[in-house]
Amino acid sequence: MVTSHSIEIRVRYSETDAMGFLHHSNYLCYFEMGRTELFRVQGGNYRRMEELGLFFVVARINVRYRRSGRYDDLLTLHTEITKSGLAKLEHGYRLMRGDELLAEASSVLACVNRAGTVQPIPENLVELTQTSNTGIRSESL
Repeated sequence: MVTSHSIEIRVRYSETDAMGFLHHSNYLCYFEMGRTELFRVQGGNYRRMEELGLFFVVARINVRYRRSGRYDDLLTLHTEITKSGLAKLEHGYRLMRGDELLAEASSVLACVNRAGTVQPIPENLVELTQTSNTGIRSESL
């Protein structure tokens, strides 16, 4: 299974503050993009997972900001799964501008159902969420 993936992100004007710097809150959005794309290259589908009644919620996130991104910078986000448990996933992130590290982060996600109750991550989560599996119902989880 793929455990790491990289994506390119161009900083949009609307993501910057009045000084033209990438606003700190947008780093979190970028990290979410990284997690989503990593799941996608694994063969999974977040929309399908949520239709099945499973959700990954952020339980903890830590960010170390090192340098500022700026409008129109082309960045590379490296995302990796660093640890997985019965009901949680841990990710690590490195946001780069060329060889320059802008930020590094880690997150812990908990798997929950629609009511917010912690659930074990199904061993076959990727297969369950592939869009061709239309016969699966959330009650079977």
